[in-house]
Amino acid sequence: MNDPFAEVVALLQPSLPFSKQASGAGSWRIDVSVTKDPLFCVILEGAVRLSLEGRPKLELKENDFVLVPAARDFTMSSLDGGPPKGQSVHTMVADEMRHGDPEGPTNVRMLAGRLAFGSPDAGLLLSLLPELIHVRGLKRIATLVQLVRNEAQDERPAREMVLGRLLDVLLIEALRAASDAAAPPGLLRGLADARLGSAIRCIHGDPRHAWTVERLAKEASMSRSVFFDRFRREVGVPPMEYLLSWRMALARNMLRRGDGGVKEVAETVGYGSASSFSVAFTRFVGIPPMQFARQDGVSCILELQDQAATGSKNARLLRL
Repeated sequence: MNDPFAEVVALLQPSLPFSKQASGAGSWRIDVSVTKDPLFCVILEGAVRLSLEGRPKLELKENDFVLVPAARDFTMSSLDGGPPKGQSVHTMVADEMRHGDPEGPTNVRMLAGRLAFGSPDAGLLLSLLPELIHVRGLKRIATLVQLVRNEAQDERPAREMVLGRLLDVLLIEALRAASDAAAPPGLLRGLADARLGSAIRCIHGDPRHAWTVERLAKEASMSRSVFFDRFRREVGVPPMEYLLSWRMALARNMLRRGDGGVKEVAETVGYGSASSFSVAFTRFVGIPPMQFARQDGVSCILELQDQAATGSKNARLLRL
């Protein structure tokens, strides 16, 4: 059975452009704005307070891991809430950023980093995740983050390959640990529901199948109306919208990589013809599939593949 977690992480193509170790002493505060790339933080020792607008304040302790995938403003501070905004100071102490008192005993030490995603569908895929992923006290997460940091700092053979694999594992572990019924609406919460999870795995296992709400409801052993309402409530979007989004994510990834011509891509993601796929793709993405591929420099390859697949007139003339 296909694993939606693994597929989403694989399509995201994570990388680590930035990470640093930081500490806090006395009363301190950091105001952070996530404008594009998600941020993560793991608490190595001590404790901090995390404040995210619209959510209860969180006290993060040793080995806690947080990932903020969406564009959100948040504050990290000492447990007393820290000084007013803009009044906290920071300095470099040894090889880490010190927030608050540069000479006092530390009340926290943490590792923070920024993730970047190579997928053109990163926004779509991240929208399926909660606005905040919090994993409490899982030592394997802290170990993975430290391995990622060590690999990022070392210039060793196959560094990028190893770093990519570690990031994949890190994200899967974080998603796996955060997958429960208490998660906000999204893919994690849908998969935590045994019946909805069956339907989601069917979509991922065979995206080319002519899925309908009725058929997916049958796979989930539910009535059509109950399935539709529950899917929309738990996942955050209706079943057919999720199916379309996943098909388009796969299509864009194939086009970007040059994995087959438009006809092959259309068949892979469940369209009976290249023309019907092109109409759907253009409506969803905003540009035709060949133009999307051209932006990534693979359109010539796709044109040759389409010619070979359809036996175009030009190809026949060349054989003559």
